[in-house]
Amino acid sequence: MATLTENANWGTELWDQYDNLSIHTLKGIDFLERYGHFVRDRATIESEYAYKLRRLVKNYQPKKKDEEDYQFTSCRAFKALMTEINDMAGQHEVVAEDLQANVIRELTALVKDLREERKKQLQEGQRLSQSLQTQIESLQRAKKAYDKAFKEAEKAIDGFQKADADFNLSRAEVEKHRANMAHKTQTCDQAKNEYAVQLQQTNQLQRQHFRSGLPEVFRQLQDLDEKRIKNIKNFIKGSVELERNVFPIINKCLDGVLKAADIINEKEDTLLVIEKYKSGFQPPEDFPFEDLSKGGSDSGSANNLNNIQLGSKIKDGGYTVKGTITGKAMKKRAGIFNIFGSRGKLTEVCMAIKNAAIADGKEDLSELPPNQRRKKLMQKIEELKTKVTQETAARDGLMKMKGVYEGNPALGDPRTIESQLNECSHRLEKLQQDLVRYQGYLDEVVKGIQSGNLTNSVTGSPRLLNGSSRIHRNSGGSAAEENSLSSPESGLGTSHTSLHHADSDQDQYDGNHADPESEYYEADVLPAIGICRALYAFEGTFSASEGSIPMAQDEELHLIEVDQGDGWTRVRRINGEFEEGFVPTTYIETSLFNT
Repeated sequence: MATLTENANWGTELWDQYDNLSIHTLKGIDFLERYGHFVRDRATIESEYAYKLRRLVKNYQPKKKDEEDYQFTSCRAFKALMTEINDMAGQHEVVAEDLQANVIRELTALVKDLREERKKQLQEGQRLSQSLQTQIESLQRAKKAYDKAFKEAEKAIDGFQKADADFNLSRAEVEKHRANMAHKTQTCDQAKNEYAVQLQQTNQLQRQHFRSGLPEVFRQLQDLDEKRIKNIKNFIKGSVELERNVFPIINKCLDGVLKAADIINEKEDTLLVIEKYKSGFQPPEDFPFEDLSKGGSDSGSANNLNNIQLGSKIKDGGYTVKGTITGKAMKKRAGIFNIFGSRGKLTEVCMAIKNAAIADGKEDLSELPPNQRRKKLMQKIEELKTKVTQETAARDGLMKMKGVYEGNPALGDPRTIESQLNECSHRLEKLQQDLVRYQGYLDEVVKGIQSGNLTNSVTGSPRLLNGSSRIHRNSGGSAAEENSLSSPESGLGTSHTSLHHADSDQDQYDGNHADPESEYYEADVLPAIGICRALYAFEGTFSASEGSIPMAQDEELHLIEVDQGDGWTRVRRINGEFEEGFVPTTYIETSLFNT
């Protein structure tokens, strides 16, 4: 058996396997197309994987409420890990896109070209085979005609010989047989010559068909199949190269994950917990022994026990150990606008204002524990410094622009900059004042922490006994409370008919008092200045209308205070229980009394 070499080809070795080669090339192209489907599905999986990775990272991104927890190294490491995973997802997207652009697209075009080329070559092979078959049929017809003419010629010769030997026949009959013999012999010679010509043409066409025509077709089919196989090899290598190109970036992402893990420090996190929750108070002192045989109790012990009882009000929604009001108690309080309740007591007005001030918190953050207060003040100071820097840069820019306009009036009017410059200077001055004030608060709390005179409520802290819910109008550090009540946002301080504040001496809270709501501001009942009628019904239930009262359509009410520019008008019911509140100005029509 001869060993096949690389020079062997389909044209010489498979000259008689036209049908098998046709089937083989078709299967090869189908296989290439199937490989293309595989690459397409692979790209889809890469794309879906990248999408799911991004979705995973998005779902585990820290919520805004949890951002404070991400100061811990473990949380920061997890956040960095998610960033790297998101970058890895991007690399899988690159793989999917490159497979789609560089492999699938070229592979699809190749399959189309191969099918068309195969069809063309098979049609050429069919044409050559059909030509040869036609020539063979012509040869067969020529041979058949020659056979027939030869037999007829032999029969005519035999008839002439018999007639020539028969003396009974006339010369005319013998000549007739001679002429027939000559005709048949001539016809036989013509058929023989035609057969020889057809045989020569057939042999020549057959040699051309099997030695050059059909081998060329098979060679083209062989090249086509080799091209298909070679491209499968190239596509596989190209796919690997595309994926290998993203490995360095993926490795960098994995290195980033390792770096994120390396930043985790258990000691640092535990110290952050201390920094986050440390109050700055000193632990409680020992309870002194109370000798009942001496006929009296130790006053210090009584004070301590009293303070413990006071601190236990937390369970009932009272004060916390820091001397502030708990959230449970605050839920029972009305907002700043809900100053007239159904009880009809004017003292509720004062308590609502007082509770609102507590809910909003003090400007100096004195309601916080010392250490937490120090942290918040430092954050506030940093914010103010940043704003001061920004406003200073803005002011300097405006001053430069003004100088340019003054030097060249054609560029602009310097007076247009003055108003902006004045506003910027006012903002800067206010920020600097705030910075100085908060720096004073910080110095105060730092001195308090360094002096070590801070105790919690269990040891009889004056903060708890006096209560941090008091509003001092004239005492140190009280400007924020007074400003918060007189600000335009409160809707109470800018009008000449707003409620009057009571003297701060009447606003002190006794730590032994059982009910914090028993403290009142003194206020005067404001007279009606007109009548208003409700154009529309108003429920007064949405959050923006806190402190409002409901009213029915066409209901008449006393006008207590006109709209101060915030869209709300203060009214009082004419009939029924004493009730005051705010209603939307656009919902009523008013009529003022003649003065």
